[in-house]
Amino acid sequence: MAGFRKAKAEQAALKMGLYGEAGRGKTFTALLLAEGLAKTTGKRVAYIDTEHGTDFYCQAVPQRSVHPEAFEFDALYTRSLTEALESVKALDPQQYGVVVIDSITHFWEAAMAAYGGKLTKIGTIPMHGWGKIKKPYKELMAYLISSPLHFIVCGRQKTVYEEDEETEELKSVGVTMRAEGETPYEPHILIRLEIIRPKKTNELAQVIAYAEKDRTGVLSGRSFVNPNFDSLCKPLLGLLGAKQAQMQTGDEAAAVDAEAFAVQDRERDAGSAKLLREFKARIDLAADAKAVKTIGKEITPAVKSQMLPAHVAELREHYQQREAQITPAVAI
Repeated sequence: MAGFRKAKAEQAALKMGLYGEAGRGKTFTALLLAEGLAKTTGKRVAYIDTEHGTDFYCQAVPQRSVHPEAFEFDALYTRSLTEALESVKALDPQQYGVVVIDSITHFWEAAMAAYGGKLTKIGTIPMHGWGKIKKPYKELMAYLISSPLHFIVCGRQKTVYEEDEETEELKSVGVTMRAEGETPYEPHILIRLEIIRPKKTNELAQVIAYAEKDRTGVLSGRSFVNPNFDSLCKPLLGLLGAKQAQMQTGDEAAAVDAEAFAVQDRERDAGSAKLLREFKARIDLAADAKAVKTIGKEITPAVKSQMLPAHVAELREHYQQREAQITPAVAI
């Protein structure tokens, strides 16, 4: 076990999440951020596109008021979670500097749709089925969070409802990314995108970015009009280092805990067996009933808590047999 050590900043890449309702500029904003990050690394952008949302951005459009030139990136068009995972793992960090997933919502929906087991009576996935569904999804997220590549994940917005304690009615309490429950908490920075509609004809709408989470503290609580690389990413680059922290996956953490539990079980088994042997030997050597009872008083609840139930039962039976054997018969 490594134990505690002096804290170090071990983040070499930005991990960002963008979410909002349809038409809020997630794809365009992601491309702007990815382009800027790619220029700082001198490498390419790998863009996983689940709905061909980038089709018009890979070509020059002179009529486009912002960034009329074509974006430069390599695309993978898929909604297959396993294909995305294999493709991301195959990326060469010497060639690619940024990965974008747009949108993670489709991968989460695809993961649920792939479930082929028996549903509950109301048509939902049973609790025991979620582990299999989440495994490749969490593996993809864990790999990208720990990779040396900058990572941007886009997701659709959903409304969060909770039951009112007084009326027992569902009420809206906020919004979040439509994905697996932990997804919004995994990136370092989480940005929600909104649109301000123009009041006059021919005026352009404005995209507003709200920094809902920022582990650096630089963007926390701030909002940005028409966000881009300079406003969302550039202020954070100076905080990055050369080494990327490697976080355990769920399977790796489970394996460590399972081994620790196994060691604890083996140690408890051995300790329990030792106590059983010692007490049985002392009971066998007891000279009279009084001596047996004295030993019995030492077998307290605290001692029993250190023993396996089977060993406690065996010791009780041995004690009773020895007590009956050594107690003198009562004359009739």
